[in-house]
Amino acid sequence: MARSSRYGMSALRPLYGDGADSFCALGVPPGVSHKRHFPRSHHRLGWRPLSVERDSRMPIARRATIEDLESLLDLFRASDVSAQVETIEQARDIWRRTITQAGVTVFVSEAHPKIVATCMLITAPNLLRQGRSHAFLENVVTHPAHQGQGHGRAVVEAALAQAWSSDCHHVLMQSGRADPRVHRFYERCGFKPGLRTAYVARRPL
Repeated sequence: MARSSRYGMSALRPLYGDGADSFCALGVPPGVSHKRHFPRSHHRLGWRPLSVERDSRMPIARRATIEDLESLLDLFRASDVSAQVETIEQARDIWRRTITQAGVTVFVSEAHPKIVATCMLITAPNLLRQGRSHAFLENVVTHPAHQGQGHGRAVVEAALAQAWSSDCHHVLMQSGRADPRVHRFYERCGFKPGLRTAYVARRPL
């Protein structure tokens, strides 16, 4: 059974949920050493202090399974995202490879019986940063009818908890959205804008 800490994280199952720069995730308040503010044993488990206590009414994120494909596709259809794959056969093949790919974890949050939020965490080994891994956050989506209910934050904070427990140096993400509410959401989740400059190379036509 998962044990919740007073910082709002679970040792065994990440909890929590919502609200054209590159962002770098920080798990502790700016300028504050986590070593001075919570026990070393918590640090080994990948816990990080949050600025708020966990509300038991908040949604709980979980890892996606192979059975979640149809519900995820429904979520994407209802949301403002880029074009999906065209056939269900292609979607099944891609999803099977996604679920079994080392270093890739998809998180979801549900408003039963539907998945209403998701994100993907990608980690990669690294010879620099004292051997700590890279982590990237992609495909962050919350159903328009369920925004502001904690589901988006649930999946993002679950991904961050996974990254810290995997000894990642940081979590990087990019957002092409101009809506300032989107940027405020990521900042509330712990991302800091402007620490890096993002560059994008598009596939040649």
